[in-house]
Amino acid sequence: MTNNLLKHGLLGLSEYAEREMLHSELNAEVYELINIPSQLSQLVLLSDRQQTNRERELVVQLCEHFGIRILNSAFDQLSVELGDFQLRWERHTEYSTYTFYSEGPFDVPFSRPAIAHVPPEWLEKLPGEVLVATHIALEDRRRPSRSMSELSALFSSNTVIGSKVSAGSASVWSDNQIHPDGFTRFLIHDDNLRSRQVGRLVQRLLEIETYRMLAILPMTMTREIIPQLERYGDQLTGLMSNTIPNSIEDEQYLLVRLTALATEVEKISAQSSHRFSASQTYHTIMQQRIVELREERIEGLQMLYEFRKQRVTSAMNTFDLVRSKFETLSLRVERATSMLRTRVDISMESQIRDLLKSMDNRAYLQLRLQETVEGLSVVVLSYYLLGITGYGLKAAKAAGLDIDIELMTGLAIPIVVTIVFFAIRKFRRMVSKSASGEGKKG
Repeated sequence: MTNNLLKHGLLGLSEYAEREMLHSELNAEVYELINIPSQLSQLVLLSDRQQTNRERELVVQLCEHFGIRILNSAFDQLSVELGDFQLRWERHTEYSTYTFYSEGPFDVPFSRPAIAHVPPEWLEKLPGEVLVATHIALEDRRRPSRSMSELSALFSSNTVIGSKVSAGSASVWSDNQIHPDGFTRFLIHDDNLRSRQVGRLVQRLLEIETYRMLAILPMTMTREIIPQLERYGDQLTGLMSNTIPNSIEDEQYLLVRLTALATEVEKISAQSSHRFSASQTYHTIMQQRIVELREERIEGLQMLYEFRKQRVTSAMNTFDLVRSKFETLSLRVERATSMLRTRVDISMESQIRDLLKSMDNRAYLQLRLQETVEGLSVVVLSYYLLGITGYGLKAAKAAGLDIDIELMTGLAIPIVVTIVFFAIRKFRRMVSKSASGEGKKG
């Protein structure tokens, strides 16, 4: 009964389609099982996501070169044995890592690193730009610890730094320098590492190297941005203090220049904000990995990440300062633009008010002129009507009626004038009423 229920899922409950994929992702093996002695080399290449398919193709080609066939080509990470070495490839958001492991004893660390087993012509085809290149050599605990003169020779007479890590289970040395082959170097001596600790220690060292470089990636961009911000700040100060608008046209021109300045500031801010945010994330991860490393001081040596952490922290403070300058400048431009826009609005309102007042005066003058014209119209129409009336009286007298034409014409004057006056007044009211009705419909 129980087996039957399990066949159909969790007691008959429907299962989320991507549950197994998510569970596998959470439980994916992050650390390789590394046997000591061994050497490894890692390349971290910055590349666009568009290059991912090309990277997969090259990884598959390398596997086929060593007689290994990869059936599933839609992978974002792969770990595979290739003859005398092992390859681990991982695709991240903006970079890819190629880690090569070579197990076996060696006399001189870094003389024949793990990457020497990889065909050079294949390495030349890798897309992207190298950000980090690291060699790590792991020595067996049975080998006596090296003297400072030996360590100095291994690191080309550079200043050697080092510390105990993993609660004193291993000693790690480096010189924090890029050597002629383009790689940095770490030498790890196994003091009392357990098998699982080896992979975790190596992974932490590699991640710290990667994340500290990714964290300071905006450094060059920041050096270019700082002069631009100072120049924009000076432009804003000049616009607001040296330019005195004398007209609405001057204010509008100034507003156009402020808007253009705001556009430039926001464009640079948009281009850099993502990089600064990513840098902050990488810095946080780097700090976590350094804490997990559990460094202890070796007498007479500077600790591995004591100096590096200070430099990265200094760079992060610079990035925070630039972000603060962006916010301050954006706020200043916004306030200046808002004040100037208010001034422009007030000036335009004043002009509109003057225009309306002028239109009112014109309307009043037109009304007075219209009334004058209407008065003249009454006189003119009355004159013509009285003339017509006179002709009518003359015709009646000629017909034999005994009429005093001058008297009758004089008596008709007030009557005609009154009739014409009220007729014109009524006609004007009808026209005004019709225009008012059309205005309401509109």
